[in-house]
Order: sequence, then structure tokens, then C-alpha cells
Amino acid sequence: MKKSILAITLAGAMALSVSPFASPIAEAVGNGPNYGGNETINTSILHTYDELVANLKKQEAKQKEMQLEVIGQSVKGRDLYLVKYMKNPENPTILFLTQQHGNEQLTTEGALEFIKHLGTGKMKGVTDGVNILIVPMLNPDGAMGDVDFSLDDYIASGDRHLTRYNAFGVDLNRDHVTKIQPETKALHDNVMRAYDIDYMIDLHHQGSQSERDGKLVSGSILYPTTPNVDSAVLQKSKKLGAVVFDAVDSTGWGHLGKYNGGSAETISRNGIAVEYDIATLLFEMRGMSDHSNESAVLGQKSNGYLIKQTITTLDATVRAIADRSIENKDITFWDTLATQNTRPSDE
Repeated sequence: MKKSILAITLAGAMALSVSPFASPIAEAVGNGPNYGGNETINTSILHTYDELVANLKKQEAKQKEMQLEVIGQSVKGRDLYLVKYMKNPENPTILFLTQQHGNEQLTTEGALEFIKHLGTGKMKGVTDGVNILIVPMLNPDGAMGDVDFSLDDYIASGDRHLTRYNAFGVDLNRDHVTKIQPETKALHDNVMRAYDIDYMIDLHHQGSQSERDGKLVSGSILYPTTPNVDSAVLQKSKKLGAVVFDAVDSTGWGHLGKYNGGSAETISRNGIAVEYDIATLLFEMRGMSDHSNESAVLGQKSNGYLIKQTITTLDATVRAIADRSIENKDITFWDTLATQNTRPSDE
């Protein structure tokens, strides 16, 4: 079956233990092979856009607390979806945003699994204290390779290529000031301005060769770094990062660095923090699902722990916001967290 490989991967990642989601194989960081011309990169094991929509509609039918909203359309006319758990408007609200870049899909796979788990008894009572918004695929045209430029140099095999850009060849995560692209405009008009959002995590992927303290990272995090961000928003952003760092870096298989990011407000982490006074966090997972650059792509044996890392992140943050423990998080770790660097090539 089309999803059999991914299902096996997820089974290992999602087996339950003391915590809601069990750890993958210990010491997972760095074990997932690079492409190197040998490892399999197969996009057919990832959800297509149509499969994602079917999955969301199935969960909406099963979960009484879940609502599904269309917030706009992509360049090619695909509906853009928002998943909502809005039990009490007085509660703090967190937004999870995935796949602004179409070739960064494992965060979407993790978000779909998390949505499924929000409908189970394992999450009972959590949504009493927090409102949750999820945009699970902002760039469906890029995710489906339905774009107006060539993808002939992309690496993956399978039923499609996945690309960073939208159908017009524009990077959506550089469009948060002008908001010209239909996907970005929909996000701002119908999510950012329509809901009273307190926190946002923008989930991405980076290359495969970043390391901290000589050890390959499973991902990296960063708060808004524009000088225009309000100091209170910056503090809340750092607390959001503390929740994620403590949840992931302590697992034994997760290892996080500080992302080396700029101050441009065209990027959502910065622009959204300034425009809406929302605490924001960038999370860059290791490796991409497809790319023209071999060093950016990881083999699919890495899928399990990266999907698991997404689930861990979403689970930890909603629980910390729901019980208000986020308000007491120690942010001093940021003072000593090393900025990741690129591992020197062996060549």
C-alpha cells in the first residue's frame, strides 16, 4: 500500500509508553543517512494534498471539538485549511504553521498525527485550557510540485517532486510584509487578524549537516531577532523556546541548536511578532523531503524520529500553555545555547 512504509515508521515513533508518545530508537540523531546518491528518497510515502484533506475531514467527523475552516486558496486554486480547537475564547491560543516551504513535509506529517491524538483520551482535558490553531500545509502547490518552473534537478523519486516555493516561484516566508502571494494573504487576513493568537511556532526543515558541540542536531530553534519586537513578546517567545528545548533535548535522541537567523521582518518569526505582538518560535527540523542539493536531503529512515520530534513539540507546548507552566519557564539556557554551525565536509 502507498503509505505502508510511512505507517511502519510511524508505528515505531508512536508506540505509547509513560509519556503520550514514546521515543524512537535511542541516539537517533545522526543515524538517519544522508542521500549521498544511495539512500532512498521517495515522496510517494508522504501525504499528497488530497490525502491530507481527506485525513482532516475524517478527523473533523470523528472529533466533536475539532473544526475545519478554509482560509483561502493557493495560486493553483487549492483550498488552504485551518484546524481549530476553540473551546473557550478566553484561553490563550497557539498557532502551529507548517509547510510554508513545500519540500519541508515531515512537520506536516507530525501535525496530522498530533491532530489525530487530540481526539483520543490521551489528550483529555488539555483543550479545556488552551485554544489550538493548526495550518497544516500553507504551500500545497509547492508540496505537490504543481509549479510554473522546472523541477528536473530535484532528487526524490515517487509520484511528485516537492519544492520550497509556491507556484509562482516565490518564497512564502519572505512575504510577511507585503503579503502579495495568495497563500500569505490568506494566512494574515483569515488567521492572524481573525483570531486572538498568543503564541506561534513556525515549523520548517533545514539542511542535514548542522551541528552543535560537534554533534549533528535534530533541529534548531530561534525567537524573533528583529530589534522592533516588544520586550514582553520577546520574553514570551523565549519561554516558548524553553518548553520546546526541555521537551526535545532531554529525550536522548533529540539534540537542538540555536538557529543562525536574521532580523528581516519579511520572515514570519520576526514580522508576525512585530505586527501582532505574538510570541513566535522558529523550529527548523533536520533535513528536507526533496531538494536539488544533496546535502539538504535526508534518507527516509530519518522520517520516524523527525515526525516524532514534531509531535513532541506540539504536545509539550499545548500542555505547558494549558496548565500555564510556560509562564514560569527558565529562559537562561538561551544565554549558553550554542549557535549551530555546518559540519565541515569530509571531501
